[in-house]
Amino acid sequence: MDFSWKPVIDAGAISIALIAATFLRARVRFFQKYLIPNALTAGFLLLPVYNYLFPALGYDQNKLGELVYHLLNISFISMSLRASPPKIKGHKGGGVLGMSTGILLGYATQALLGLGLTLLFLPKIFPAFGLFLPLGFALGPGQAFAIGKGWETMGFSGASSIGLTFAAIGYLWASFGGVFLINHGLKKGWLKSELLSSMQNRSMLTGIVGREETKPVGARLTTDNEAIDSFSFHSAAVLLTYFLSFLLLSALTMGLSLLGKAGRDLAVNLWGINFIFSSITAIIMRKVIEAIRIDHLLDNETLSRISGFSVDYMVAGSIAAISLVFVTTFWFPILLMSTLCGIMTTIIVPWFCSRMFRDYQFERMLMIYGVSTGTLSTGLALLRVIDPEFKTKVASDYMLSAGLTFLLAIPFILAINLPAQAAVQGTMVPFWIMMGIAFLYLVYVFVTYGILAGRTTLARPASWWFTE
Repeated sequence: MDFSWKPVIDAGAISIALIAATFLRARVRFFQKYLIPNALTAGFLLLPVYNYLFPALGYDQNKLGELVYHLLNISFISMSLRASPPKIKGHKGGGVLGMSTGILLGYATQALLGLGLTLLFLPKIFPAFGLFLPLGFALGPGQAFAIGKGWETMGFSGASSIGLTFAAIGYLWASFGGVFLINHGLKKGWLKSELLSSMQNRSMLTGIVGREETKPVGARLTTDNEAIDSFSFHSAAVLLTYFLSFLLLSALTMGLSLLGKAGRDLAVNLWGINFIFSSITAIIMRKVIEAIRIDHLLDNETLSRISGFSVDYMVAGSIAAISLVFVTTFWFPILLMSTLCGIMTTIIVPWFCSRMFRDYQFERMLMIYGVSTGTLSTGLALLRVIDPEFKTKVASDYMLSAGLTFLLAIPFILAINLPAQAAVQGTMVPFWIMMGIAFLYLVYVFVTYGILAGRTTLARPASWWFTE
């Protein structure tokens, strides 16, 4: 029968790889030692399959990139529909503001490094090439793919694959660099050895809860299963919100099309950053749900499961979707930029965090480092090593800061197509405007850092980690 099995084949391939990666993590010490996420391993297992095996079988036109695009938006909606974390006694504004400042530090420094390298050493490459550093490292694979896909319409062939490559390398820095920071911090006395007791937790290392261990509760039912399954209800809420965001962008596209070619080009760019509009739609939906007093029907843990499912399949699919043809063409700038970015992030995040925060400096540093090189999941994974039950304020502070970070980052993301416009328009003016915007973000970060750090702002500047 003439049915398309393409989505089923792609989902099946990713599922097989995720299960294989789960058993690898459970059995192989290497994956446990460096806390390699299963989705990352699954993606690398699929990389040769989609580049060599499937094409040889006549399975050429894979649309894994489209899957990554939609899962990115769904993950943002799931998290944005969650209720805000309750305020906890003892929280100080400095912790929340500091977490946001640390994340924006990655955006600004990585953008300036990438654009600077593109300008000085790689002038013949597409002007927006350097922005794959903040896209791949600080923002993640979904954003790198979506925006890279938009750049392909502006003449940058293979941009989506290159963006996914930077994101994959960022994950490697998060895993290996994070474990290095933990071991180095223990050696130098930056953290107490008793904080690493969780490294003896077998379920955390292997990634599998043992047969005799108590299984943690991952979700709560908010509906009676006789009427509708609770997970079905939450999935419907997420997909309804996604449909509404589609209608919102469709309406914007129709309006912008009336402005001529410039408007249509802007509309194409907006579809590349749909995750912003998806999040905004979800935030509005959450406010409406709270206003009509049915917010008790949404369970945060269930929404987290939907987001986790989306992220795992998105990460595995994003790496599998990398076209090695384009990667080998740009292997030198990719290697140069990602290496310098990884080293820079590994140096500046501990330097800033040890001076900016007054409590849980090392825990906050690990969280920010993981998010600045991977995603929220990698940040939480690193934090779990020394705070397995999230008893500190770090995870909740990050969640509280997420809304502020999102709002502050909107101008940055909206402007991220400017260097690409430089290639289209044949003038470097948009490129320099983006450089200026990134610099303004860095100024904001330094000013906020100075306010939070106070007298320790420039304390022992030659020291990688500051302790009083």
